[in-house]
Amino acid sequence: MTSVIPVRNSPAMILARLAVLLMIPLPISPVDASGCTLRGLEEAGFRQDGDILIGGIFPVTADWKMPEWPSVEQPVFCQTFNVRTYGWVQAMVFAINEINQDQAILPNISLGFLIYDSCYSLRRALEGTSRIVNGQNKPILNYQCQRQALLSAVIGESRSTISISLARLLGLYRYPQVSFFSSSPLLNDKIQFPSFFRTIPSDDIQVHGLAQLVAHFGWTWVGLVSSEDDYGEYGSQLLKKELQAIGACVAFHETFPVVPVREKIYHITETVKRSSANVIFVFSSGHNMLPVMENFAKHHITGKVWIATEGWSTSPVISTKELSYTLSGTIGLTVHEGDIHGFRDFLRNLRPFSSPSDIFIKSFWEETFRCQLQNYENPPTQATSKFNTTRDLCTGSEKLEEFKSQTSIEDDNRISYNVYNAIYSVAHALQSMKSCVPGEGPFTNKRCADIQDFKPWQLLHYMKKVHFWNKLGEEMYYDSAGNPPAVYDIINWNLKPDGAIRYVKVGSFDSRASRGQELSINISAIWWNTQHAEIPRSVCSESCPSGYWKAVQKGQPLCCFDCLLCAEGEISNMTDSTVCWPCPVDHWPNWQRCECEPKRIEFLTYRELLGGTLTAVACFFSITTTAVFHIFIKYHDTPIVKANNRELSFLLLGALFMSFLCSFLFIGEPWPTTCLIRQSAFGIIFALCVSCVLAKTIMVVIAFNATKPNSNLRGWLGPQVPIVIVSASTLVQILICATWLLLCPPFPEKNMKLITDTIIWQCNECSDVAFWCMLGYMGCLACVSFVVAFLARKLPDSFNEAKWITFSMLVFLSIWLSFIPSYLSTQGKYTVAVEVFGIISSSAGILICIFFPKCYIMVLRPEMNTREQLLGKGTKNKKVKSI
Repeated sequence: MTSVIPVRNSPAMILARLAVLLMIPLPISPVDASGCTLRGLEEAGFRQDGDILIGGIFPVTADWKMPEWPSVEQPVFCQTFNVRTYGWVQAMVFAINEINQDQAILPNISLGFLIYDSCYSLRRALEGTSRIVNGQNKPILNYQCQRQALLSAVIGESRSTISISLARLLGLYRYPQVSFFSSSPLLNDKIQFPSFFRTIPSDDIQVHGLAQLVAHFGWTWVGLVSSEDDYGEYGSQLLKKELQAIGACVAFHETFPVVPVREKIYHITETVKRSSANVIFVFSSGHNMLPVMENFAKHHITGKVWIATEGWSTSPVISTKELSYTLSGTIGLTVHEGDIHGFRDFLRNLRPFSSPSDIFIKSFWEETFRCQLQNYENPPTQATSKFNTTRDLCTGSEKLEEFKSQTSIEDDNRISYNVYNAIYSVAHALQSMKSCVPGEGPFTNKRCADIQDFKPWQLLHYMKKVHFWNKLGEEMYYDSAGNPPAVYDIINWNLKPDGAIRYVKVGSFDSRASRGQELSINISAIWWNTQHAEIPRSVCSESCPSGYWKAVQKGQPLCCFDCLLCAEGEISNMTDSTVCWPCPVDHWPNWQRCECEPKRIEFLTYRELLGGTLTAVACFFSITTTAVFHIFIKYHDTPIVKANNRELSFLLLGALFMSFLCSFLFIGEPWPTTCLIRQSAFGIIFALCVSCVLAKTIMVVIAFNATKPNSNLRGWLGPQVPIVIVSASTLVQILICATWLLLCPPFPEKNMKLITDTIIWQCNECSDVAFWCMLGYMGCLACVSFVVAFLARKLPDSFNEAKWITFSMLVFLSIWLSFIPSYLSTQGKYTVAVEVFGIISSSAGILICIFFPKCYIMVLRPEMNTREQLLGKGTKNKKVKSI
């Protein structure tokens, strides 16, 4: 009993327009009383009856051509039987037979199939699909001829472009479609393709795996060649985005049309030859890219690493001996391989006369064994052999295993495994439908679908929820976009001794793994076409080491750059850094500028040569001053000590001793206490020294003038005058220093700006004005002392101390005048060293010039240490006696 089921007008109108464009015949043929077209068997498919039917669209023949004058009565002519894709057909047959024999799945229900050849033609694929949907031999749209079997789903097609058209057609009726080799991401759109599923991952997952492969090998400069179809164009755009996301650059992107164009292929060849990129992606199917690869081989393009997509990574069309030297070493992602138990034996047991319903087996047998099959009663297919009629005869009893090297039907378990999973996913959906408990169903009023008479949309509901473990122990399900678990094998094309290509699995990519763990690869197992064991380099510019940053070359991609040394004070501690960053304020880059090291802390210390030398000199003069003081105490009653104001001499020696000790406040680690008192101590002590010298000078002048008759200066010879001079002069300095300490006291600081790579630990004087006022006042006292001593230097006395005071003040002023430019021109510890040197040298000048002559007389010339000698009488007496 058959019936004609009308479908809504709007989808029919859409399909009618599609049929006009694709030259699919419209329903003009006569129909029988049941509404089914009367048609012969010349265009029948490969059919096996069953309670529930599964359709199949496979490219059994490899190429096709349109008739010279296309019309509805002239079909597309298919040529060259494809042994590899015929194995996909047998995978569907094997899976359905296995399910029919398994009582655990769909017991008491048999599955059948109806398979048509698309021969890679969009028109043929749509014709076959419409025949499967309407149950007729003629592709009449908008009608369905229901016979004994229900149509559950359609398996196919392999190419994305064809699958997109089939998905639009089947989606109108909500028939589940499961593709085994269409990977275009466009098919993820469930609004346009509501009933589409696939057992191969989408290209958006594939391009992510390819990008991870590039990142794993450190390639940043790659080429890209793609075909001008849905698969190549959309996939290449996704790949470029993924490569950009990982920091890689595309050196060039060339596309080629599906129909070969000589000028375009030549342009692509020249681009590849000129490019510095050693890694080149090809996003295309094997059939479309064959002319391009043949031209590469013709121009002897070798030494490149070709990255294959799953569209051609295991294509026998490309992996030929003619292209092996060009493409050996290719690395590609391919469909995960599954060794289906019993499938090889099933293939080896194929015989033409034991499969009378198989309309493809005659062409397969003749193509495989290079013979002509006799006494074969099935009508021939449109596929033709490439051998002429003079070939040998064969009986149909030949054994496939004896001709394994001449056929690839047993070698391609990858796509066959996808077909196998597709059939089982439909079977499990049917099993879930059959297992529905009445009253607990997913449809309106909790109804269940009738396994004997269900609607396509009801099965579609269960297809979306399919989740099972196949007989190989691998998980199978579909996500919301109709995609399966994304698992790829990574293969490497090895060159056999005979020049043939062998596919070697070197890793895998599993998108279900944790982030960063998806890729697993054995680099040591890879054979490279570069004749070297190490990983080939493919970069526009070599990596910038630590301490450098990448400066992009003008007008070039980001991967082309110059390496520039980080600026002073900045570092980069990673390879290919795009920026340098400054070190912390208390750190400085090492000489490689790859890490920050603590800055060297600098201050004048006792442990270094300069500080140790100054310390030793200060100690020496301190001891010397003590020795002089001891001499003066020992000879304190002698005329020379008394004559030069003994009390002032003792006070001056004490001040000199403290000035030498004061230098120790400047040497060593700065502390708050030492910073606070050292300049004030220096200023007050030196003011005391110079005040004593000034008082001694004035007292010399007063003493000389007081000896004159009727002099009024005799009253000034007492101790009051030097006390007043010393006290008043020193008090002024004390007031200056006290004001300084009260208003702006010095403090220790770590100066990190004065010298870039050094922290100067110093005392901040806080007020430069106070420092120079203190030093200026000390200079004024020295100048006054110098002037007074200079005027009194010729007083008639056998031992005129004014001469030595003049020398001492001359030395003192010379030292401190030279100190000013030296102090201002140095920095860090050398500034402190200059001041310490000034303190020691000026103090030593006073000590030597004023006290050494007296010590010389007291210790070595005691005969001169008499009152007569001091008053100059001793000399006159000697002259009288000599006369």
